[in-house]
Amino acid sequence: MTSVHELIRTAAQQEASRNNTVSRKPIALRATGVSSCDSGLVRDPWAIDRAPGYGPGASLDDTVPGSAPRQGPLPERYTSASDDELRQWIVAAKEQLGDRVQILGHFYQRDEIIEHADFVGDSFMLAQAAKDHPEAEAFVFCGVHFMAETADILSGPEQAVILPNLAAGCSMADMATIDQVEDCWRDLMAALDEPSREDGLQPVIPVTYMNSSAAIKAFCGRNGGIVCTSSNARTVLEWAFERGQRVVFFPDQHLGRNTAKDMGIAEELMPLWRPHLALGGNTAQQLRDARVILWNGFCSVHKRFTVAQIEKARADYPGVRVIVHPECPAAVVEAADGAGSTEYIRKQIEAAAPGDVIAVGTEINLVNRLQQQHPELTVFCLDPVVCPCSTMYRIHPAYLAWTLEGLLAGEQPNRVSVSDEVSRDSRVALERMLAARP
Repeated sequence: MTSVHELIRTAAQQEASRNNTVSRKPIALRATGVSSCDSGLVRDPWAIDRAPGYGPGASLDDTVPGSAPRQGPLPERYTSASDDELRQWIVAAKEQLGDRVQILGHFYQRDEIIEHADFVGDSFMLAQAAKDHPEAEAFVFCGVHFMAETADILSGPEQAVILPNLAAGCSMADMATIDQVEDCWRDLMAALDEPSREDGLQPVIPVTYMNSSAAIKAFCGRNGGIVCTSSNARTVLEWAFERGQRVVFFPDQHLGRNTAKDMGIAEELMPLWRPHLALGGNTAQQLRDARVILWNGFCSVHKRFTVAQIEKARADYPGVRVIVHPECPAAVVEAADGAGSTEYIRKQIEAAAPGDVIAVGTEINLVNRLQQQHPELTVFCLDPVVCPCSTMYRIHPAYLAWTLEGLLAGEQPNRVSVSDEVSRDSRVALERMLAARP
């Protein structure tokens, strides 16, 4: 199976050979007719982990907070190892560790990581896996920082959660800080200063997407709120409206908007909260009239998908079925034939009939893997540019080998620990989420 990394690396080598130089321009993947968003993607993560930003392929507009963790240098043994050596070390360490250690792999991970995972899924499924395996001493979470935090909150106090590369963050999660959220809440409470209602509904209920920090999940737990995933967002909003007149939704505006529109809420009742403006850039009346107040955050990968891409797919493949992730802009979701979580997308493809053509709007590693797993179908990514989630991409086999061998030596490298206070309040919001089944 040809991995996304191999496609990018081959194209970059061809481009460098033609130009006899290192190019930072997008490079054509001539075998597939697509291009990569940045030739720097071929660089090993340890070469960029300590540099500013989220790395090659990320939006230049996404700014990493100064408090974001950084990954220290890897020992030369791992950075100089071949792909085969790394695979052998990982397999050998896994065999010795046995059931004491479980590897959790997110759908968007490289194939070279997924092949070693004990559980593969989206952030919700992997957090549930951590909760459901009290026998494990440690979980190696091959995902990003907020996912590891969530696994630490839901797992037992004696269980360690390890993130192989601390530089694997999430630009969407970083678009809402706890200070900004608390400022927003204070201003909302002042703007929504209304008399108590006979029906007991609160002025506003905070809802945060799973893609957020533990501190924001804890904020929701303390203030009568809840966490949601892309698979249960509608159920969660229904839960919130049973308790409050309005919802403030962090941090992904697109998931919030798409879910609310699907529930029949008019877009004019969904003002956007921009944290650097007074009242988020709204009037007090707009906030009082609102049903869902959307935080100005987004996923840089899913924001790339466009209606024009869908129109081209339909022109090139009459009868194509288009399915997208609900983190895509509303116009894209409305133009598609279906929208849902990564697990929804996977199940839709598994249920397709041989010969079906499916265009998918989500991260390229997952789409590429689904294409390889279902040769009886034509499965392709809507975006003709190979651009993996740049932070998820930082989980390289060298980091996994280093982590597993460290655990074998009795160490706990890169352990992600959430404080007891934050864990307690976060768990309240997460347990509400786990109970909100569609």
